Amino acid sequence: MNRWLARFVIVLALADAMAGGFLVWAKARLSEPGPVPEQTTVVIPKGANSSAIAATLGEAGVIDRRWLFLLEARLLAKQGLQAGEYSFPAHVSLAAVIDLLHRGQVVVHRFTIAEGLTVFQIMAQLRQAEGLTGGIAVPPDEGSLMPQTYFYSFGDSRDGLVMRMTRAMNELLDETWPTRAANLPVTNKVEALVLASIVERETAIPEERSHIAAVFLNRLRQRMKLQSDPTVIYAISNGEGALERPLGHDDLAFVSPYNTYATEGLPPGPICNPGRASLNAVLHPAASDDLYFVADGSGGHVFAKTLAEHSRNVGRLRQVEQGTAPPPATKKVKSAR
Repeated sequence: MNRWLARFVIVLALADAMAGGFLVWAKARLSEPGPVPEQTTVVIPKGANSSAIAATLGEAGVIDRRWLFLLEARLLAKQGLQAGEYSFPAHVSLAAVIDLLHRGQVVVHRFTIAEGLTVFQIMAQLRQAEGLTGGIAVPPDEGSLMPQTYFYSFGDSRDGLVMRMTRAMNELLDETWPTRAANLPVTNKVEALVLASIVERETAIPEERSHIAAVFLNRLRQRMKLQSDPTVIYAISNGEGALERPLGHDDLAFVSPYNTYATEGLPPGPICNPGRASLNAVLHPAASDDLYFVADGSGGHVFAKTLAEHSRNVGRLRQVEQGTAPPPATKKVKSAR
């Protein structure tokens, strides 16, 4: 009896030693460099079980011991493996692969809306955005999308991202409208948004925004037509917001409620999606009595209180364009739209 017990103990000891040796070997294999030679992106679909995930990773060349992946994943089953798009570095270890999947450290994409783009332009970019799914059920209203950078994951919907853009613009309006200066000739948030969209398209120089806003607000007070070229471009381009040619004199007579050379007051809606700075410029305009501005030939504008002074400024611009007068010193501008 004692002999059989001794043998049993020996067998248990050998088995324990073998198991311990296997665990040491397996742990070493988990931590050693993996087979993938370069950074590789893999999409783990929703609902995939451990075996399907192992197969996907194996086919992508990220792992070469699927059985060891499954063994380790099952030992950590309570944590789970999360679906999504993953970027694995070259020679990533099996342990690091499992850790990424457990933590759900998926690839984060970014989608940036530049200030002054139209809905037409933004939707064109959104349709090309990598990793988003679905179409756009209903195009959003012009001016309703907040220009900024949005982060998303593979598989997020385009409609969902549009909803986030719209919510961000509504929040901006709710935040800034109560802070407005007194006695503005814009009576609600929509009118402020419309004028901000015109200011956004009129200048590429941040320091000019509040001055240009003051000119338009002064003209509204005096019931003068705004006479803004970008509103005509918006009308002629059918909302696309860009022309492949300069505006001509005949264009200023184009029949449209958006043509502020032909109609008094604000157009019926925004002409682009303005940023925070242009909205703040409208709500907090510069202290100025100016009623006119024109390009100065260097990327900026020159302002005037009277039509006579404005006419002289226009004359100087014509001289600059014809090369008979030097342009003013070049002004620093933000990146072109």
